[in-house]
Amino acid sequence: QVQLVESGGGLVQPGGSLRLSCAASGRFSSINVMGWYRQAPGKQRELVADITRGGQTNYAESVKGRFTISRDNVKKSVFLQMNSLKPEDTAVYYCKATITAVTGLMFTYWGQGTQVTVSS
Repeated sequence: QVQLVESGGGLVQPGGSLRLSCAASGRFSSINVMGWYRQAPGKQRELVADITRGGQTNYAESVKGRFTISRDNVKKSVFLQMNSLKPEDTAVYYCKATITAVTGLMFTYWGQGTQVTVSS
């Protein structure tokens, strides 16, 4: 059973910082792309950033220059450093990973989500 467990959300003032973490557990062959998505109330879930196993990154325009995604392949983890947070960053943040099972098949997994609230 593959699980993604997120941590690091919370309440922060505008201009503040938070760091989200997501760790994968279970039995599988490898983790391919890992990423962070977010969903604000009344809106669709959107990509925030993702990163390949080799370290190639991709960011939403709205977070470029403020957020940094990174991963630790040994620890099977992905991180999102969020700086200069704005009220419009308020959302539930989800970790997503594309994982190759021991069978060779690829599956997509989601974490349970962590709330990020930016408010004074």
